Amino acid sequence: MEILIKNIKYYLELILILCKVRITFFVAVTTALGYILASGTIDIGLILPVLGVFLLACGSSAFNQFQEYVQDSMMKRTMFRPIPTSKLSPRQGFYIALIMSISGASILMFTADIKIVLLGIFTLIWYNLIYTPMKKKSSLAVVPGALIGAIPPVIGWLAGGGNLANPQIWILSLFFFIWQIPHFWLLLLIYEDDYRRAGFPALTDIISRETMTRITYVWISALAASCMLIPLFGLSDNIISGFILFIAGCWLMWRTKNLLRLYSQKNIFRFAFMNINLYVLAVAVVLIAEKLL
Repeated sequence: MEILIKNIKYYLELILILCKVRITFFVAVTTALGYILASGTIDIGLILPVLGVFLLACGSSAFNQFQEYVQDSMMKRTMFRPIPTSKLSPRQGFYIALIMSISGASILMFTADIKIVLLGIFTLIWYNLIYTPMKKKSSLAVVPGALIGAIPPVIGWLAGGGNLANPQIWILSLFFFIWQIPHFWLLLLIYEDDYRRAGFPALTDIISRETMTRITYVWISALAASCMLIPLFGLSDNIISGFILFIAGCWLMWRTKNLLRLYSQKNIFRFAFMNINLYVLAVAVVLIAEKLL
């Protein structure tokens, strides 16, 4: 019995790594954010869309590792993932991804809104059949790829009774869309040698590292600016929340300003990467707190 428990724990840990659970959990959080902003409450209706999107995101991430396990084996950051280390075979990875994806799509069907199901399936297709092959060919694949992060809040919004015609959900989606781009480019600047070793094209092959860093900072500034637009669309109508969002945007730009002069130091990119993700999480917390309190 003890051996069985150890084996279950072992394979569960591998599945969690295969599904990039830390990333997919945040995808679920953005879905919940959309639901809460549309419905103004946390209730049982939140469960199906959040769980469905979470499982779909897990399936999509697992498919991605199946698709890129050869490249992953060449990168120090990813070489210890389950498939490159042969802890899981490519076939096992594929079947896990398939089960997760089918489970997620099936759960979304119980929301009784075909738009939610179609958006979920579209996101899966866009990530694995469009973005993943594209990033092997183009250093700008991240721009269309950023659409992936913009859709989960929309799914939550629809599940919470929101309407696609409402501009509030579009400004929220824009915020998450913009976030994806500096998020990825900071990773590129941190793991540039890894990406090059695996054969992925990078903007630093075309433009200088200094220029790339400055462009990334512009996108970080655009992220802060898009957040400051949120109160103008009525998603945040509390003056205190609006002030917090404004201060948070200024804080982000100040905390990442060293990108403009210390671009030769990789620790600067790690620091900016951590801060940009903390900022996005803080914005989500502020919006949820205002809606519920």
